[in-house]
Amino acid sequence: MFTETLTKKVRRSALLDLLTGPHGVDRYTELVDPTWTRGDARAKVVAVRRQTPRSVTLILEPNRAFTGFSAGQHINLTVEINGRRRTRCYSPASAENDRLIELTIGRHDGGLVSTYLCDNAKPGMIVGLDSVGGDFVLPAERPRRILFVSGGSGITPVMSMLRTLVEEGYDGEIAFVHYARTPAEACYRIELGRIPGVKVLHGYTRRGVGDLQGRFDESHLTAAMANPDAIFVCGPPALVDAVREQCPVAVSESFVPPVFALAEATGGTVAFADSGIDVVDDGRSILDQAEAAGLTPESGCRMGICHTCTRTKKSGAVKNLITGAVSTADEEDVQICVTAPVGDVQLAL
Repeated sequence: MFTETLTKKVRRSALLDLLTGPHGVDRYTELVDPTWTRGDARAKVVAVRRQTPRSVTLILEPNRAFTGFSAGQHINLTVEINGRRRTRCYSPASAENDRLIELTIGRHDGGLVSTYLCDNAKPGMIVGLDSVGGDFVLPAERPRRILFVSGGSGITPVMSMLRTLVEEGYDGEIAFVHYARTPAEACYRIELGRIPGVKVLHGYTRRGVGDLQGRFDESHLTAAMANPDAIFVCGPPALVDAVREQCPVAVSESFVPPVFALAEATGGTVAFADSGIDVVDDGRSILDQAEAAGLTPESGCRMGICHTCTRTKKSGAVKNLITGAVSTADEEDVQICVTAPVGDVQLAL
């Protein structure tokens, strides 16, 4: 019975696409409501909160094309700015089974998308959702003693983990350490203080007296939870490194783009085949070199996470700036934000 029903739905969907021409039914239903699409995951902003001076919290109502996420994962969010689609990856702060998605986006100095949303986000906006991913997640078998550590906007994925555990009725021990520049910029400070059974400690790196002084070290670990079964940390690289120095097995994530050392300039030709533009390799990433040549390839995180910038390398050798691995295969997909040419390279761009 289930198979028969599914077959009818598939046939009906295919028939609708056929009858509505080359654009498919989505291009017509979205004229009524932009979220009425079967193939494109989108969401409507139903509420906006500005809980700190340097952040904005969006409450999103996703359409049926969005298939959900696991606590701690990130989502590619797409917004249109001055007629151009811009994509960045953000981690929801909501529990993984909530109907609505909560995103808290910190303003990054010079950040195009974060600045735009902090200044302009309002109910009724439509955003794109795509490419849920990331391995920064809770294990299926929950540890009994968990320490969460976050800095700045890195609080969102661990907040999602905490809320998910609370909804599950988790009865283990939890400690939560959060670092912000000032008390006014400490997202979720009030909510964290109201969750029963969770030990919460705040540290402020610029102004204000918190529970912890200075940067994360052994004394902070001892004050929060000595010998935890699991540690999850998300924040700036310096915080992640400090936590991992004390606890090498800590599960970590950082959304601050790393500073890559320039690859050796090979002087080879980087050919952007679709655009008819050639440049001489100067050692930077292919994305940087494409933008310097006047091209505007779609990109997101610029650190090899969101895959928005993936393009097909037609031929030539490239080096992954994260792993150092060199690949010579033809017709392969590469993330151009973290890939540099090695000699002559041709790309579909």
